[in-house]
Amino acid sequence: MIRKFALPLAALAMLIFAVYHVVRAQQTPPPLQPPVMPARSPFGKGVAGSGLVEAQTENISVGTHLPGIVTEVYAKVGMKVNKGDKLFRLDDRALKAEWKVRKAALDAAVAQLRKLEQMPRPEEVPAMEARVAEMRANFADQQDQANRARRLQATRAIGEEERNRREQAANMAREQLRKAEADLALLKAGAWKPDLEVARASVEQARAMLQATETELERLQVHALVEGEVLQVNVRPGEFVSAQSGQALVVLGNVTCLHVRVDIDEHDIPRFSPQAKAKAMLRGDPRQEFDLKLVRIEPFVIPKRSLTGDNTERVDTRVLQVIYALESSSQRLFVGQQLDVYVEGVDSR
Repeated sequence: MIRKFALPLAALAMLIFAVYHVVRAQQTPPPLQPPVMPARSPFGKGVAGSGLVEAQTENISVGTHLPGIVTEVYAKVGMKVNKGDKLFRLDDRALKAEWKVRKAALDAAVAQLRKLEQMPRPEEVPAMEARVAEMRANFADQQDQANRARRLQATRAIGEEERNRREQAANMAREQLRKAEADLALLKAGAWKPDLEVARASVEQARAMLQATETELERLQVHALVEGEVLQVNVRPGEFVSAQSGQALVVLGNVTCLHVRVDIDEHDIPRFSPQAKAKAMLRGDPRQEFDLKLVRIEPFVIPKRSLTGDNTERVDTRVLQVIYALESSSQRLFVGQQLDVYVEGVDSR
């Protein structure tokens, strides 16, 4: 008896289940609410734009003047730096060796200049004066012998050849005396003025070359040029860095007052007013609103940059960039964070 009714009961149960499943599947599901409500403009009519949080000084990408191997990194993310603080340093051994060579060249040039300025040496003058006295005595002796030779030649005691020889010896002694006196005068006169000028120019040249090397050494030490906070560090000791543009080794910025760079679509520019109120809303929590204060308008409409992380990607839309300052808020914002910005619009007619 049970077997007779088991199969029909099972078939009926399966039919009921199939009907229930079909009816349940055809019912319209209730509308689902989004996890986070999208931001809405607080103004009746306005202009919307995408805003990017940046530092008050803009995001400063610090590079290096010269290529080389990084030996020390002083900057750390989140560290406060003052103007002139060290960020990182490159290998400077080659320039230090060059500095020693140029320092020695400068010392040699200075020593040569001092030598010329202190001429004559006190020890050289007595020796030269003695030489002049010797030449004077020799000239007197040769002159006396020449006079005697003339008298003797008149009496036929000596020949004309002997007289000529003694007169020539007297003339030679006279010229030697003149040379010794000229050398003494030259010695007492000291260094020649053009020689001093050449020596001074050599000193200045050596000093300039030394200063050039010192400047290159200073350029290997990268310093912060503004007061701010280290936002990003993209360099490590041992890495090779180049001086090519676009390589952000350290990113700095003054974050005491954050700015928002807003892109206003070119189609919305006629409805944009610098005097209009502006508000920003936090993406992910539109309940967080921030009052904005106009800082400046950059009057150059540029191609819109697609905010996908790739700073070379562009689209065919042009935008006007407007810089706003964020009013004080308890909500902490980060540089690079995106905000939804709404500006109260005006009638373009």
